[in-house]
This record gives sequence, structure tokens and C-alpha cells, in this order.
Amino acid sequence: MRNSVILSSGMHVPEQVYTNQYFNDLLGEDVDTWLRENVQIYERRWCNEEESVADLCVAAAEKALAEGDLKATDLDLLIIATDTPEYISPSTASKVQHRLGAVNAGTFDVNTACAGFVTALDIASKYIRSDEQYNKVMIIGAYAMSKYLNMQDKKTVTLFADGAAAFVLGADTSDSGKGFLASELTTKGEYADWMGIYAGATKTPTTAAVVAENDHKLKILQRFPSELNPEMWSQLALNLCKRVGVEPHQVDHFFLTQININSIQATMDRLGLPMSKTTTVMHNYGYTGSACIPMAYEKAKKNGKIKEGDLVMFIGSGGGLSFGAVAFRL
Repeated sequence: MRNSVILSSGMHVPEQVYTNQYFNDLLGEDVDTWLRENVQIYERRWCNEEESVADLCVAAAEKALAEGDLKATDLDLLIIATDTPEYISPSTASKVQHRLGAVNAGTFDVNTACAGFVTALDIASKYIRSDEQYNKVMIIGAYAMSKYLNMQDKKTVTLFADGAAAFVLGADTSDSGKGFLASELTTKGEYADWMGIYAGATKTPTTAAVVAENDHKLKILQRFPSELNPEMWSQLALNLCKRVGVEPHQVDHFFLTQININSIQATMDRLGLPMSKTTTVMHNYGYTGSACIPMAYEKAKKNGKIKEGDLVMFIGSGGGLSFGAVAFRL
């Protein structure tokens, strides 16, 4: 049976670093203390005026290809997960495909907000498992939310940041036991109007009045229950453990959405596991949405925290509210 395995990966973040002191000065108050004590964000990266999400995608993709000693022409499919696209239409993936020279790759975008990378990992794996013409698939989680921030909105401007990370997945026919094992996608659509970018599309087209009110920027309209992510993430982990036939302690590493370190700690507590079984990247990169889970994977790989044969879970959530979980054997 064909299975989807991770061949290589890579990440890229903009050069511009914004420390918490920048926001103290911008907002005229001490936000650094709250950020350090509550979410453990110390600095983040933002695109410059000339950079866009496609630039981040291309740079991450090139690193993933180089690590796998692959050429762009080897790719059969390119999927980009983002809710900060290059354009409303056409897809970001089509722009990135051309810039990479991935002339043999079909393309499309996925938008399940910050759950997008896990969703793309699920989709790509099933393409590979079910269709012999897809042997190498690249997925990219990308985020350039700095372009959508209201610089005076303390609830959003201090948290959100930019970055991209890519996986190249390949077909394995060796019956090695590696690769995709199980997945689950679920949504709580009743929260769709709680956080998002609510202008600039068909419901509320961009007008001068919309721009004047910053309605085309990211807004948090209602505060999400603090227990929601830990409840959903831990339940998804338990569901996948049951399907794979393991106990939570047998999972070697968890890669979780990086919006709030308290949610990660609460999830690991619910599973009865130490924080050493997860990796966090919000400290120096802020919240990078669809990119944060593969960025955490890159950090864990670089630090030697994961190895061949490990059982890992990728669990994400994002506006909508969308949730996704995938179990992989490395």
C-alpha cells in the first residue's frame, strides 16, 4: 500500500524583528509584561512593505527542496495553506508555482485559517495514498498577518506575525510503517463570527467607509473560552491514539498551534504528559498562524528532539473554528 511520508522540510521568516519594547512605544503603555507572563511572546517578525506572503512561501519552499535534494520540477502538486493570501483570486499557489518553476505541479490553496497546515497535510497524504500520479507533494503553511493588523488594536497587533514553512511529502511503497497513520478534521462553525477579517470579500466589499473604520483588518470580536483549545486538542489526540492503537505516553512529540502557551500546557496536562514532548516557537516568532506548526517541527528537528521512527501528532486550530489532527510515523 502506498503511504505518504515526510521527505524534507524548510522554513523562512522575514528579517525585520519587532520586540515587545516596540509595542510599548507604539501603544504608550507596558504591554511587554503581559506578553511575557501570559503568552511568552518576546519578539516577532513582520514583512517589510515590499514583501508578500508569496515571497515567504518561495523562500520556505526552496529550503525544503534543497534539504531533500529535489528540484521544483519533481513536484506533482503544490498546496498552500493560508488565510492571508497573495490575492483574493487567483490562488497564492499558482503564483508560487510559477516563481519556483514547478511546472509539473497542479496547485490550489486551502483556507481553514490557522488549522490550514494540518488540513493540507491530511489532503496531501490522501492524494498520495489514493492516486499513483501524485508521488511528490509540497505543502506550505504561510502567514503574513502583519498586512491585516490595526496598529492601534492592542488585542491583535502585539500577537500576530509572519512566516512560512514547507513539507515535501513522498510516496512510500516499502511497507515500512512510516508516514501517515490517521487524521481527523472537525469544525465549530458557531464561532465563525468571533475572530477574522470581515471585509474585502463579497459579504462586505472594501469601500472608503470600510477602510476608515479599519473593518478590513483583523478583529477579535468576542473572547474565546480559554478551555476550548485544550479540550479540543486533547480530545483529538485521544481519538487518534485510539485509532492508531497507542496510549498518549507512546506518542513521542506533539506539534500544536502556537497562539497561547497556556493552552499548550493545559493540553499536555490533560494528556498527563510533560512539556518536553512538545515544542514552542511563539517566544521569538510571535503567532504565525498556518506556519506555526511546521515551524515548531523545524525547531524540534534542528534541536534533535525528533528522530526517525518517532510517532508524532500535528494538532491545529484556527478561526471558524476549524480543528485538525494528523498522526505520522517519521
